[in-house]
Amino acid sequence: MPRAKETYLIVILIIVALLNVYDFYYDMQEEDHNKLHLALEALIIVVSMAGVSFLIREIRQRIREIDLLGVQLKITRADLSTTRDTLDQTLGTLDKTRANLSELDEKLRHASQKYGEVIQEQLSAWDFTASEKDVALLLLKGLSFEEIAGVRDTKEKTVRQQATAIYRKSGLNGRHELAAWFFEDFLT
Repeated sequence: MPRAKETYLIVILIIVALLNVYDFYYDMQEEDHNKLHLALEALIIVVSMAGVSFLIREIRQRIREIDLLGVQLKITRADLSTTRDTLDQTLGTLDKTRANLSELDEKLRHASQKYGEVIQEQLSAWDFTASEKDVALLLLKGLSFEEIAGVRDTKEKTVRQQATAIYRKSGLNGRHELAAWFFEDFLT
């Protein structure tokens, strides 16, 4: 795949070398030949042939490099195709995982809502007042008396009194038993 310039230069150098060989041959046939002239023609022949040889070697090297690039391009295309396939599979798996997570999230929201309703029903069954229900839920969430007082904008002493009423009405002996009463079913 030599370029036109290189081919043109090779042809010119071959023609120059052939013409000089022809001239050199006839100059050698003469009895009175100039040795400097013959040496110059021999040098032109050698340089022309060296140029042709160099250009041919460069063209061959370039062809080998192009072939190597072609092989590397094929490998790269194959790797790219494999990577695209892997990416497509990964995206498919990701979509399925997202759908599963969305479904699980919805189930969790539904279960949480139902569990909240169960807790509210039990608090009502124990005849808790609205304030006692609020305090009981905050106790189940793990807040301290001081934190509950801050959230409800009341005094800590009031929260302690409500907690005592909660434990008395439920028949439980403290916040740990209260939490255990609601979470026991999850552990079995």
